[in-house]
Amino acid sequence: MALSFCGNDRGSNAYSVDNGVLDNGCFVDALNLVPHVFLLFITFPILFIGWGSQSSKVQIHHNTWLHFPGHNLRWILTFTLLFVHVCEIAEGIVSNTQMESNHLHLFMPALMGFIAATTSVVYYHNIETANFPKLLLALFIYWILAFITKMIKLWKFAEASLGVQHLRFCITALLVVLYGLLMAVEINVIRVRKYVFFANPQRVKPPEDLQDLGVRFLQPFVNLLSKATYWWMNPLIIGAHKRPIELKKIGKLPIAMRALTNYLRLKDSYEEQRQNTEDPEKSPSIWKSMYRAFGGSILLSSTFRYMADLLGFAGPLCISGIVEHLNNSTEIDKTNKTGNMTFGVYFMSSTELLQNTSVLAVLLFLALVLQRTFLQASYYVTIETGINLRGALLAMIYNKILRLSTSNMSMGEMTLGQINNLVAIETNQLMWFLFLCPNLWAMPVQIIMGVILLYYLLGDSALIGAGVILLLAPVQYLIATKLADTQKSTLDYSTDRLKKTTEILKGIKLLKLYAWENIFCDRVEETRGKELTSLKTFALYTSMSIFLNAAIPIAAVLATFVTHAYIEEVRLSPAKAFASLALFHILVTPLFLLSTVVRFAVKALVSVQKLSEFLQSDEIGDDSWRNGDMSMPLEVGKKYKYQGDTKAINRKGRYRMDNYEQPMRRQLRPTETEDVAVQVNDGFFTWGSNLSTLSDINIRIPTGQLTMIVGQVGCGKSSLLLAMLGEMQTISGKVFWSNKNRYSVAYATQKSWLLNATVEENITFGSPFNKQRYKAVIDACSLQPDIDLLPFGDQTEIGERGINLSGGQRQRICVARALYQNTNIVFLDDPFSALDIHLSDHLMQEGILKFLQDDKRTLVLVTHKLQYLIHADWIIAMKDGSVLREGTLKDIQTHDVELYEHWKTLMNRHDQELEKDTELESQTTLERKTLRRAFYSREAKNQIDDEDEEEEVEEDEDDNMSTTTSRRSKIPWKMCCRYLSSGGFLMVFLMVSSKLAKHSVMVAIDYWLAAWTSSNQIPADYFVNGTNYTKNYDATQIAEHRSYVPVFIILCGAAIALCLITSLTVEFLGVAAATNLHHDLLNKIIHAPIRFFDVTPLGQILNRFSADTNIIDQHIPPTLESLTRSTLLCLSAIGVIAFVTPAFLIALVPLAVAFYFIQKYFRVASKDLQDLDDSTQLPLLCHFSETAEGLTTIRAFRHEARFKQRMLELTDTNNTAYLFLSAANRWLEVRTDYLGAVIVLTAAVAAIWTSSQSGLVGLGLTYALTVTNYLNWVVRNLADLEVQMAAVKKVNSFLSTESENYEGSMDVSQVPEDWPQHGEIKIHDLCVRYDCLLKPVLKHVNAHINPGQKVGICGRTGSGKSSLSLAFFNMVDVFEGKIVIDGIDICKLPLQTLRSRLSIILQDPVLFSGSIRLNLDPECTCSDDRLWEALEIAQLKNMVKALPGGLDAVVTEGGENFSVGQRQLFCLARAFVRKSSILIMDEATASIDMATENILQKVVMTAFADRTVVTIAHLVSSILEAEQVLVFSSGILVECDSAPNLLAQEDSLFSILVRTHK
Repeated sequence: MALSFCGNDRGSNAYSVDNGVLDNGCFVDALNLVPHVFLLFITFPILFIGWGSQSSKVQIHHNTWLHFPGHNLRWILTFTLLFVHVCEIAEGIVSNTQMESNHLHLFMPALMGFIAATTSVVYYHNIETANFPKLLLALFIYWILAFITKMIKLWKFAEASLGVQHLRFCITALLVVLYGLLMAVEINVIRVRKYVFFANPQRVKPPEDLQDLGVRFLQPFVNLLSKATYWWMNPLIIGAHKRPIELKKIGKLPIAMRALTNYLRLKDSYEEQRQNTEDPEKSPSIWKSMYRAFGGSILLSSTFRYMADLLGFAGPLCISGIVEHLNNSTEIDKTNKTGNMTFGVYFMSSTELLQNTSVLAVLLFLALVLQRTFLQASYYVTIETGINLRGALLAMIYNKILRLSTSNMSMGEMTLGQINNLVAIETNQLMWFLFLCPNLWAMPVQIIMGVILLYYLLGDSALIGAGVILLLAPVQYLIATKLADTQKSTLDYSTDRLKKTTEILKGIKLLKLYAWENIFCDRVEETRGKELTSLKTFALYTSMSIFLNAAIPIAAVLATFVTHAYIEEVRLSPAKAFASLALFHILVTPLFLLSTVVRFAVKALVSVQKLSEFLQSDEIGDDSWRNGDMSMPLEVGKKYKYQGDTKAINRKGRYRMDNYEQPMRRQLRPTETEDVAVQVNDGFFTWGSNLSTLSDINIRIPTGQLTMIVGQVGCGKSSLLLAMLGEMQTISGKVFWSNKNRYSVAYATQKSWLLNATVEENITFGSPFNKQRYKAVIDACSLQPDIDLLPFGDQTEIGERGINLSGGQRQRICVARALYQNTNIVFLDDPFSALDIHLSDHLMQEGILKFLQDDKRTLVLVTHKLQYLIHADWIIAMKDGSVLREGTLKDIQTHDVELYEHWKTLMNRHDQELEKDTELESQTTLERKTLRRAFYSREAKNQIDDEDEEEEVEEDEDDNMSTTTSRRSKIPWKMCCRYLSSGGFLMVFLMVSSKLAKHSVMVAIDYWLAAWTSSNQIPADYFVNGTNYTKNYDATQIAEHRSYVPVFIILCGAAIALCLITSLTVEFLGVAAATNLHHDLLNKIIHAPIRFFDVTPLGQILNRFSADTNIIDQHIPPTLESLTRSTLLCLSAIGVIAFVTPAFLIALVPLAVAFYFIQKYFRVASKDLQDLDDSTQLPLLCHFSETAEGLTTIRAFRHEARFKQRMLELTDTNNTAYLFLSAANRWLEVRTDYLGAVIVLTAAVAAIWTSSQSGLVGLGLTYALTVTNYLNWVVRNLADLEVQMAAVKKVNSFLSTESENYEGSMDVSQVPEDWPQHGEIKIHDLCVRYDCLLKPVLKHVNAHINPGQKVGICGRTGSGKSSLSLAFFNMVDVFEGKIVIDGIDICKLPLQTLRSRLSIILQDPVLFSGSIRLNLDPECTCSDDRLWEALEIAQLKNMVKALPGGLDAVVTEGGENFSVGQRQLFCLARAFVRKSSILIMDEATASIDMATENILQKVVMTAFADRTVVTIAHLVSSILEAEQVLVFSSGILVECDSAPNLLAQEDSLFSILVRTHK
């Protein structure tokens, strides 16, 4: 009976109960089986019934995830219980090997206990999800029974005087404690939920987050196991494979993580500090507030981190144990037992168990799994806290922005850029600092522990190795700081390059027409050159940093082992060698990261400094009505800048009382009558300095009437409006509002302010939509024609990200917004400034007089258009910051004749302009034209987009899962090849070969170490005698031992050199690829046909040059480096393990399959979540900058609360995406880490069973340990690379565009130097189209223009006039007919030649930033005299002379420092500098005033008297003197004669155009 339960050793009677039943150890063990069996019998039927009923509803909805009291404690205790059971099983099995026959009772009850414990937790989980606590009684009974039986066993052991030195006694004692604690947990559940013996069990509701179905982030609510392994993420990540993750799928944030919750936490601790400080000037510390609000989570995370770090040291120690006992296991003789026999069985000591290699392997596995779980938990907690902190800070900044004083913004103390930086950079810096901060205190502990262990293993020589590491750490820190600096300078260059590129793209038409594209292209290339130099420095530092990271451990190992060989008396055993090797690997990570962490800490200090400065900056005056819808009645601790101004202080005190009495309205004076809406008494207002901007203001605004404020520029009209709105600081005086008015004021600023939203949302601005009212407002502002031009009507997105509208269109939308709001008072600040005369009249009549007056709304209008004064009910005339006159027009006429006369003369001037204005094609039609031009190419653009989408669509059509799935999980190899090939084949070859060489050498070093330490192992009999064997060692053996050193040194040297080479090649491969890709992209785009720019949105092209280029420059190289390194490390490790223990390969297959699926699912999900994170970040940043720009409007409308709400929503959305992204990263890492642990376990078990040479086993296990670190990096880097390769793909898609045909069929030498000398133009049967897919825009045009003739071309909009001008320059597709200039067909000429010999003045004047000289003559071919002559002709000479620097005076971007008229004259000068005999003017006078136009016409008549001038007229009146007029109608030349002749024919199209002022 070899397998009997109690064993049948010779001479023992295992089954006798002579001494009493309980004194038979075997019986006690059998008794211990009872509770376990009882539990299994009860729970299995319940579980099966439960599963059966549940299978119908597969996923239980999560509001049943109610945690019973003590939930987490129970899980922790159960896991500890399982671990103790494992120890008990191990102890039983090992003890059993010491007996003659098998004693099942040694390990069988433990095994059953393990099964029962597992069952208990499964059972508990199911009861919890079903929320049926009555069934917990079964568990309660189980805990009691188990506790009792274990107690009996322990009592018996104690009786037999077994103590702590025996392992089984300790285990039994532990089990008693655990069962007791679990019993207590169960009693607590009964106490709280009252589910037994109580009449009314407690009804419990799930947390409110879970009642809300929108919450999908379940990390806080799931059970402990799911929390630790992110099991709840599975459906999301696996589902991503079938269809992309959208915002809907990730739902809302749980309440505890929302920005509002965290904002309140942070705010409270911030305010608390404010109240507790004695010194009111001292600002509260943000650090303290952060610690108070989020300190708990950071402590929790640090605890996890410490546990993980301590468990990390278990790896090397277990390796050392396994290697040591592999050899000795056979040698320890059975006589050498330290245990004793009691109850007829063997009791062992704990050290003995730890000498068993299989036990060590299992321990190693468990330690790794736990270490990784704790580490990921620590990461997760810090990331969640960081995200919470960011949300809170954003809300804090936003609340502050809403209260910033206007003067701060306008006086430039707080620029928009600063605010954007706070939002985009500083908050993120702090978030990142939080992510990394547990490292600050965990790393030093880790380093110290590591050094102590090394010292324990190796003695003094370990200190030398540690010294090498510590000495090189500062070098790393230096490099890290250098990297940050270089990155800054790179950023400056790339902004500069982008500015130049943007200019080129905006003025591309002009550059092509003047054949200047190459000159400007070179300017960009020059800046790019500087940027690349900076990038090369960056690459150098990066590669140094990577090199140090790889070389430090090699150097440390080298120093340690070589000194050990020469100093120490003791031979180096494989166990110690490989344990210390593993320890060095552990030490490197914290040292490498420490420099990063320190750098982030420094940055965080700076960020906090900036933040607290911002939070301390001035706020808007506390007028009582301001706090209408703010939650806090008054912000405490305001800073007032008036020193010694007692009034201000009193005001503050007095207003505070008002606040509490009437939070909503102004105080009312009893005398005040209702017919005054707003009244200002003795007002002195300022913009922040002590000088008053407005002084002695006494005005009243009558209710329900139209009040106009007039005065010259800069006399304080707008300031007066803002003072009434409370935006200015009041020095003295009062503003009174009648009680029913001041809730909200509809206010349209002078500088129009739009939201990034649809047109409709911009107009309704949060008010309910009312169709009739909306229609009326749109008609009043004559917006309908503009809306019709937009691609999606009033649902088109406008604003920063949307479509660019012109000034007039923007202004009309702002006015429409003010009209639409249902408020009693409307303030319009100069609404006519950007409108032409017709629109102004229409707006005045329809909008202001009809729409607003019908509603009896009070209207205050600031204007320069004095002709409207006759409509005003009340006029306020201002001068130099004070009120000049107030009253009706009649009053002023009688009392201030002088002012009235002054106004009259001004009005007459207005009338003259009016006549001139009606002649001109109105500015609005022009604006609409530009808008239409922006879209005329939309159809074609869509075609192009469709082509891009087609590839994807084709695959989507067959809707079977496989194709879509495969598309989403494919790695873009094609793009990788494209990227590598642009780096140059030599570099790629160098990189690959050096990488392979490096990793081979690294393996060789470790292999050599294994051979060295295993050589001439000490004979076994030394152990027995216990003598000091080194004494008997002879010198030859020591010499042999040291003979391994030279090879070791050579190998290490080679490895260090190769590390340097690989890190350099990867980085410089990246620089080469970046250089080539950008160069090709720029050249392709500059030389693309003009049509390309019509159909490709400017933003899209710029994106290639900004975001995508940045990714290619800076992000791909490090990712590529990291990916190749971690992949090769993993492969070499698996290779080494397989070489040591070939049996491992069998286990590798299932592991590889698991790994494949994990990475496949993760990459797809990660990409989606990254996209979501990016796409939700932009609206958030935009919302901040929008708010900062439109502060006055938002505050006047009183929409602060709505904007805050919007900000909180946007922040939460972005945070949700980010949380899910980091949870997905944890999901991946936990899984790859567990895989790594399994690899270590299989490697160890395989090694133990095949019991190979101990040195090699150490080698294999050390490598297996590194795999756990690098597996997840392989996947993470793959996912990153996939996202980053999209940039290469986008750039590549532009590289396939067709260039214009620059060559021409004629050689340049065949063209005469002075061609065209006469300027004779013949047009034969010309047909022109923009693209071969589009209809022709000119059909069969024939004309002949004699040398020196002045020709006018006219026609209605869209008749093809401008297309003809482009045809002269061969910019469009001439597919039939030809244009012959001076005997040469222009289509045959090289483009450069053709375009450089003709001149053109375009409708929109384009100037480039740089000098005036650059704008007139970028080729630098002309003398200064010639340039001055040209400027004189264009009437600009005096103005340019007055500028500092003359011809070298600065032109800002787009020529903004000159007026539009001056810019057009510069273009004329530019055309004149190029002395060509043909000049084409394309609607050149459309955007300039009358005076400039007269100059232009005169110059053209005189300076170009002997040249051919072709004028494309937007006004027929400008070509009435032309010698020949060509009239076009829809692409066909209909009339061609001199102007007088055509006018003579009544029914000619020309005379009709002249009559209708077209």
